[in-house]
Amino acid sequence: MKRESVPWRVGAREFDCNERTLVMGILNVTPDSFADGGRYSGLDEAVKHGIQMAADGADFVDVGGESTRPGSDPIPEGEERDRVVPVIEALVAEIGAPISIDTRKAEVASDAVSAGATIVNDVSAGADPKMFGVVAGTGAAMVLMHMKGEPKTMQKAPHYDDVVAEVHEFLEERLSAAVAAGIEFERLCVDPGLGFGKGFEHNITLMRELESLRDLGRPILVGPSRKSFIGQILDAEVDERLEGTAGAVALLVERGANIVRVHDVREMVRVVRVVEAIARGR
Repeated sequence: MKRESVPWRVGAREFDCNERTLVMGILNVTPDSFADGGRYSGLDEAVKHGIQMAADGADFVDVGGESTRPGSDPIPEGEERDRVVPVIEALVAEIGAPISIDTRKAEVASDAVSAGATIVNDVSAGADPKMFGVVAGTGAAMVLMHMKGEPKTMQKAPHYDDVVAEVHEFLEERLSAAVAAGIEFERLCVDPGLGFGKGFEHNITLMRELESLRDLGRPILVGPSRKSFIGQILDAEVDERLEGTAGAVALLVERGANIVRVHDVREMVRVVRVVEAIARGR
């Protein structure tokens, strides 16, 4: 399948997201994230893991200090800042891969970019009224994700008349709002938000019809890693979803994902390489 070039400007670099599928490593420095809560909440453990992900082939490392798992509550801004800023500062000195800050809070995003992050990954797509201004002012890249509702209640019987059309419409509107606020179009990326206010069939449908988002003209990031739909298919707990994640990543690469966001970087980099060698002759 031939694809047109979709560049993503991240800091001073430009990634051609159709040259190959890129891999974003997840670094949760939280005590309560659904997949790895508490494992990397210490500074030394977090930095060591971030360095290892870069060595394993991560193109980006996404640092998050607030869990957005279903049922979670927001944490104070200062607490989130204290978790992420030291990790970002340390990683910038150690690895060449761009650092992403996973946050919904504009002030945390601002401090993270000052510490060296060059991507703001916002699961609320700019719900904080100050967020777009911060991103525009710093020149950071940004990921706009679709989420229906808030993490606390988003999985309580989410309903869509047409999940693909509604996610597309939302992302199109947020792209327009971001550009109107001064963020360069080439610095934006979209994410359909698997597991964020979506039931099993919604997630499956979005993955199956991922190419419907390509006409937005921006790179598509997807995060299937260890998600509940994999657990439902395999009847597997969170720490038993590696193979299921690999299957989802393989399908997403074939369906047009430009970036996959994953916990298990080494394994998923290998999955991506094999799929691309077969599907695209790379």
